[in-house]
Amino acid sequence: MARKTKEDAEKTRQDLIEAARTVFHQHGVSRSTLEKIAQTAGVTRGAVYWHFKDKAALFFAMREDVFAPMIARTDAVLFSEHYDNPLDAIEVSLKMFFCVLEESKVVRQVFEILTARCEYVDEFASVQAEAARPAREFLSKIERVYQLAADSGLLRTGLHPIACAQDTWAFTSGVLHLFLAQQMDNGLAQQIPQMISTHMGLRRQ
Repeated sequence: MARKTKEDAEKTRQDLIEAARTVFHQHGVSRSTLEKIAQTAGVTRGAVYWHFKDKAALFFAMREDVFAPMIARTDAVLFSEHYDNPLDAIEVSLKMFFCVLEESKVVRQVFEILTARCEYVDEFASVQAEAARPAREFLSKIERVYQLAADSGLLRTGLHPIACAQDTWAFTSGVLHLFLAQQMDNGLAQQIPQMISTHMGLRRQ
């Protein structure tokens, strides 16, 4: 019975996360209420508070539900010993990220919420730093990989690892916003792998 109760609780939590994603995407985070999310999930408002302190906690749980597996996969590529050239690891990880973004409606919805449907005001004003944490961590990781490339003599002469990492971060952010802003049938998704190869090719020795 205890195991069943635990399974039911986990299912309710996951149902709330999925309902939050749906409601946030449809109405924007600031106009979404816990009552509406509970209604969409088919549970009471009390069930929401049993699992989440407030809307911000539910928001971050929704984000981590998608981000955690993506970050794990990206890290596995970035720091893999499979690649003789660290720049290959960056290139593969970027292509993998946009491939997942194209193929997964859930992932696209979460990124659309984060970039276009969330205002960091009122109850969300104090969580902006945490909201930006994954981007800062991504920047820090690719700085390390670019440094490995430089130390191995594989980064083009005259380029600085930190500047390259910041440029790649800006490039990735720009392509992400373009991708999310455009219709899926405009051909951009098919061009992204070559765009990434070109971007990384400019850094190779």
